[in-house]
Amino acid sequence: MAERITVTAPDGQNYPIVIASGLLSHVRDWLGDGRCVVITNTTVAPLYGQPLAEDLQSPLITMPDGEQYKNLDTVAQLYADLVATGADRHTTVIALGGGVVGDTAGFVAATYMRGVRLVQIPTTLLAMVDSSVGGKVGVDLPQGKNLVGAFKQPAAVLIDPEVLSTLPDEQWRCGMAEIIKHGLIADQTLLDTGLHCLERAAELVRRAVQVKVDIVEADPYEQNIRAHLNLGHTFGHAIEQVTGYAWLHGEAVGVGLLAAAKLSHRLGLCDAALIEKVEGILRHTGLPVRLDKLGPEALYRAMRTDKKWRDGISRFVVLRDVGDVVIVEGVEEQAVLATLRELQ
Repeated sequence: MAERITVTAPDGQNYPIVIASGLLSHVRDWLGDGRCVVITNTTVAPLYGQPLAEDLQSPLITMPDGEQYKNLDTVAQLYADLVATGADRHTTVIALGGGVVGDTAGFVAATYMRGVRLVQIPTTLLAMVDSSVGGKVGVDLPQGKNLVGAFKQPAAVLIDPEVLSTLPDEQWRCGMAEIIKHGLIADQTLLDTGLHCLERAAELVRRAVQVKVDIVEADPYEQNIRAHLNLGHTFGHAIEQVTGYAWLHGEAVGVGLLAAAKLSHRLGLCDAALIEKVEGILRHTGLPVRLDKLGPEALYRAMRTDKKWRDGISRFVVLRDVGDVVIVEGVEEQAVLATLRELQ
C-alpha cells in the first residue's frame, strides 16, 4: 500500500511524496498527460533509467556519475540535450537518481525556458530522505558546495524502496548519515540502530521524510529553522571540498555530525554523553568518525564559503541535546580548529 505525505508548498501548490514498493513500475499513474524527459546518470541508466524511459516512451538523457560533475558544465550540456529532444515549456523533467542527479536536473528544470515541471524519483537512501524533498536544487562551484541554485518545488516525489536493494553498501551508509541527522534534530526513534536495516527501509524513509517536511513547511526559504537541517554540513561540505569530493557526501556529513557535537560540548552547550552517543551510532552504522590526515586549517578555510555565514561571521548549527538544535554565530576560529584536531 502506498503511503502519501502531502507537502504544503510556499506557492500554494501542494505536492505529494509517495512511498510504495514497486512504484517505479507505475510512474505514469502519477504524471498525468504530457511529454516527459528522464534525466539520470550513467550508473542508474541501465538499472532503472532505460526501463522507465521505455515505459514512458520518453527520451533518456544521461550525465556522468559523481559529485564532481554537479557543476555548470553539466548543466550546459543538459540544456543542449533537452533542446535536442525537443523539450519545451510543457515538458516534465524526471530526475531519476541520487542527490547529484536530483540537484542538477532540478536546477535545470528550474531554469530551462524559465522553468519546467519537475518530478523527483530518488534512487538512493540519501536522496529519498533528504535532497529530493524541500525544493532546493543547485550545483557546485570550484569555490564551494551548492553556491549556485534555486528553489524549485517538484510536482511530485516518487519513492520506491525496492530500488535500495541494488544500492552499494557505502551509499546506504551515506543515507544513514542524513537519517541520523534527522534523528538528532527531531525524531529520536531514528537513532535506534535496530531500525537501521534494509528490511525496515520504508519505515526509515517515512519517518525521516516527515522530519524534513515538517521543517520545510514551517520555513520553506531557510529564514530560520530550516537551517537546522544543515547540522553537520558546514564541516561536511568543507571535507568534500578539500578532498576534491573523494569523500562521499554522507561520509563527510557523518564526521560533521560528530564535529558538531564536539563543538557543542566545547561551547558548553551539551554534556560529553551526547558526543559518546553520536559517535557510537556512527560507528555502528560504519560511518567514519575521524578526519585521518585532513588539515584543520585547510578545512577552516573551506568553511569560509559556507552559505550560512554572514558578512564573514561564522554560523554553526549545534546541539544542546537530541531534539534541541540551535544556531550560534561568531564562533572563534581557535574553537573550531581545536574541535577538528580532536578528530584527527
